Amino acid sequence: MPSDSDSECEGETDRAAFLRDIAEDVRGDSSESEQLAAILYRVSDLYDPDEETTVPEIYRNVQNILEIKERGGLPERDG
Repeated sequence: MPSDSDSECEGETDRAAFLRDIAEDVRGDSSESEQLAAILYRVSDLYDPDEETTVPEIYRNVQNILEIKERGGLPERDG
């Protein structure tokens, strides 16, 4: 019988996979869909037991994603 921590870890792994599946579904040709997918991937890292990230790190990353969008994108890719 799996312990509570095992099922919790499995649940979080499932949640990370679910968020990443959604990110793949919404990713498209528009910059907005790419931006949303990037944010979903960053949030999914919080639930991935193989990732060592914190809520403040994800918050800063999401802020950075939004600032890049506000500036018009990445110059080497979108310029």
